[in-house]
Amino acid sequence: MSIPTKWDARYLGPVPHDTSYYSKCMLGGILACGITHAGITPLDVAKCNMQVNPQKYKGLGPSLSLIVKEEGGKGIWKGFGPTFVGYSLQGMFKYGLYEIFKDMYMNAAGEEATEKYKGAIWLAGSASAEFVADIALCPLEMTKVKIQTSPAGTFPVAFGAALSEMSKLKAETRYPFGSLVPLWSRQIPYTMAKFFFFEKIVQLFYTHVFTNPKESYSKSTQLGVTFASGYLAGVVCAIVSHPADSMVSLLGKVENKGKSVGQITSEVGFASLATKGLSTRVLMIGTLTGFQWWIYDTFKASLGMGTTGGK
Repeated sequence: MSIPTKWDARYLGPVPHDTSYYSKCMLGGILACGITHAGITPLDVAKCNMQVNPQKYKGLGPSLSLIVKEEGGKGIWKGFGPTFVGYSLQGMFKYGLYEIFKDMYMNAAGEEATEKYKGAIWLAGSASAEFVADIALCPLEMTKVKIQTSPAGTFPVAFGAALSEMSKLKAETRYPFGSLVPLWSRQIPYTMAKFFFFEKIVQLFYTHVFTNPKESYSKSTQLGVTFASGYLAGVVCAIVSHPADSMVSLLGKVENKGKSVGQITSEVGFASLATKGLSTRVLMIGTLTGFQWWIYDTFKASLGMGTTGGK
């Protein structure tokens, strides 16, 4: 890329934001989301079952113990395959397209408006990226939830067999995009909170705690800021997106076949949607988001692309 004569958001970082940069960000997103989501599959299995059947599954520890008792150690790893593939694809688009959309919206706004409305640009960029990312994620998320919440022996656990069964039962499961709207309602607010609060908290760290130029601090210090900011942002994300997350799980229940989102909400109650499994999800998403940002920024920093955010 040739250096422009006027202000250009693609030249604000340590390296130009060209096709190579965006491609590397996509790869970083794959690593950040695929590894972390797959790694906490047991927490996800427990959380989904607590949402779908709270009378049986009460709390994280008891739920995990019950699943292991009934299905063996492999039971808490149900859905690992679609989780890894689905969230790798989601991460690729979430992080990579966020960088693209953020630069695009900053250039459309111009230098003065970008500085004034930076938060709105973070929100717009993350929402746009997640809209696309969820289309890639949806079929695999639906498969994951079906595997994790089906009683033992009633649905295939193996990745390939589960995908085949979802396709056969698409009239019942509404596969592959039947959960896309609830997924958007969960993931878009989640991602907007994730990116906005991350960027904001990083900015606060470098404004009020680490007050020298960001580049003057060691990579380990910068990555420590990244993890702390990501964890705190993740707690907010979990609370914001939990009702829709519960709805995605409930849509996978056989008893809810053909029911609308409104009907399920009326039957279960919004308070239940907002609170069942929330403490587990706060723990899961806080840790998950912290490590996602840490992996992503570690990958970027190792390639000389710098860490995300700052003053």
